[in-house]
Amino acid sequence: MARGQYSPVATSDEGDVVVQLDAGHPGFSDPVYRTRRNAIARLATEHRDGEPIVPVDYTDEEHGVWRFVSNELESRHRRFAATSFLDAKDRLGLPTTRVPQLTEVTERLAAHTGFRYEPVAGLAPLREFYSAFSARTFYSTQYLRHPSVPAYTPEPDLIHEVVGHANQLADERVATLYELVGEATRRSSSPEALGLLSKVFWFTLEFGVVYEDGEPKAYGAGILSSPGELDVFQSMAIKPLDFAEAGTVDYDIAHFQPVLYSVGSETELFDRLSAFFAGYDDDAYDALLATGAHR
Repeated sequence: MARGQYSPVATSDEGDVVVQLDAGHPGFSDPVYRTRRNAIARLATEHRDGEPIVPVDYTDEEHGVWRFVSNELESRHRRFAATSFLDAKDRLGLPTTRVPQLTEVTERLAAHTGFRYEPVAGLAPLREFYSAFSARTFYSTQYLRHPSVPAYTPEPDLIHEVVGHANQLADERVATLYELVGEATRRSSSPEALGLLSKVFWFTLEFGVVYEDGEPKAYGAGILSSPGELDVFQSMAIKPLDFAEAGTVDYDIAHFQPVLYSVGSETELFDRLSAFFAGYDDDAYDALLATGAHR
């Protein structure tokens, strides 16, 4: 999910932490859900990196949402997910009947790639979010999507952050790609260069497709954490990955992605993304933009 201003978090003059849900959000008119979002956001705003994470006392309803989505995703993953994701998912062994705490996610990843999860109240700023990858740190929300629409969320809830991204991050090759993204972020001083890098991340590690035996498989966390997206992604327009095009195209985070970008194999996936992220900086942005403009 995109790191923009969706559901921004604010602190009132009285010190109350308030998640500002858009009128189109499924929880907008649900006072119980809004109160719950605010309470979980407060826990994150009071947290400091490196300190013990205060556990969230998830409700039976929240455990039920996690259990429902985990069950819906399992069969879809076996059918539609890339082999590397399935292998990493099996290694990580996330619980499927209850919501895991971020501390548990970190403990599980420690044995594989050492990525660490830290809580945030809402969407972390782009530069902060991506830069943290260089230290193998992932800033994650802790709330769950509204129970009325468990199959899809337009914002990154805990299911997206953990089922999508943590399973990816149990694969050392993918963890290395994230680390390269973090280093590229630190080399990219201009907002424009960071914006293009973010869009490439979106159309690869969030919504990327790889071909296996002639069939498109999902490797992006955005697709793999959404039963609804998994049901339809193969019917979308799937184009060969072009970094200049993917890095400059507009997209809407609140709807299924109508255009996706693919690579022909997992070998191509890791080779091309490693080379792109390892060499990306302001100069690479200028060169890529020039290439795209004259394509």
